[in-house]
Order: sequence, then C-alpha cells, then structure tokens
Amino acid sequence: MTLWRFLRAFSQKMTKPQVVFVLGAPGAGKGTQCANIVQDFNFVHLSAGDLLREERNRPGSEFGEMIENCIAQGTIVPVEVTCSLLERAMQESGKSKFLIDGFPRNEDNLTGWERQMHDKADVRLVLSFDCSEEVCTRRCLDRGAAGSGRIDDNAESLKKRFDTFYNSTMPIIQHYEKLNLLRKIDGDKAPDEVFQEVKTILMKESLC
Repeated sequence: MTLWRFLRAFSQKMTKPQVVFVLGAPGAGKGTQCANIVQDFNFVHLSAGDLLREERNRPGSEFGEMIENCIAQGTIVPVEVTCSLLERAMQESGKSKFLIDGFPRNEDNLTGWERQMHDKADVRLVLSFDCSEEVCTRRCLDRGAAGSGRIDDNAESLKKRFDTFYNSTMPIIQHYEKLNLLRKIDGDKAPDEVFQEVKTILMKESLC
C-alpha cells in the first residue's frame, strides 16, 4: 500500500462515526449511564428502543403498527428498520461519537449491522452492564409505576424481555468478548458507583 492510500484509508476511518454499543438486561441501567456519559463526555446517545418508539408514534410511519406489535409482544423489530433509524439519527446529529444502547440484541441484529453499517461506522467498544434479574425487575416495575409511558414495563412483558436477553443477546455479548471489545460493568451498584467504573473505562480507551 502506498503512503497516499494509507493516509486516505486512515483519514476515512477517523471521519467515520465512532460507536460504543451499550448492552444489558432490561433495567440494568443502560439509559441512566448513557445520560451520565453524554453529560460528562462528548457523545450522542442513541437508544434503539427510543428511536423505535418515536417512529411508532410518528404520524404516517409505515413501520408504526409493526413496531407497536413487536414491543407489546417483547419480540425484536426487523434489523433493517432499526439500522435505518440509527443511521438517520447519526447523520442528522452532525456529531462523531455515539452511544447506541439496546442494540445489537441478537444474531440477526449483529449480521444486519455488519452488512448495512460496516463501512459507515466503527465499533470501538461494547459496554455490558451485568445486573441481577431481581434488581432489574424491581427497577422496571418501579419505572412503570412512576409513569414511564413504556407499555413493556410490566411483569408479563418483562418475562418475555428477560427470555429474549438470555437467549438472544447473551451470545452477542460473548461474541464481542472474543473480539476483546467487551467491557463488563457491575450494574447492581448505585448509579454513581457504576458511573465511576464507566468513566475509568472510557478514559483508558481514549474515548473521553
């Protein structure tokens, strides 16, 4: 490779959006910690779930009814829809560093991302919040009782969401662990303690 081609490839890599995936069971604290990271670091937070809910509620959306049914049943929305919404949000932000939480959630998500986004964004890191099911359930039910507005913050939907996490998302977490991109965090701790651990990781990885 000539020096010119090397420099061009390096420049293209550096101008691509830098992505940190944030994974964990429902109620593990992904949204809370993403908000903390955005406040202290120069990241844009993109929640796959929030983007899907916004699209569901957008007047005239061709995907609205399908997304509504998937959320209510605790199943996963087709990856092409999710990737398109993520790509659009990144383009519209005009920024370069992104936290994407709740994605990829299964093998289809991972394959779809690599197929649709591999040349458009670089995955720098994957944060995995490990949290007991008991703590996660309590947080979600408290959130629902407080009026979160999420139709899946109830006991019946939570059971399906936990099953989906264990059966579908855990293999993705293990995949990124093999690639040495995974950083595990104890999500059972108090939010401030969790964030201290998150900050240490981001600084070590030069993502601050």
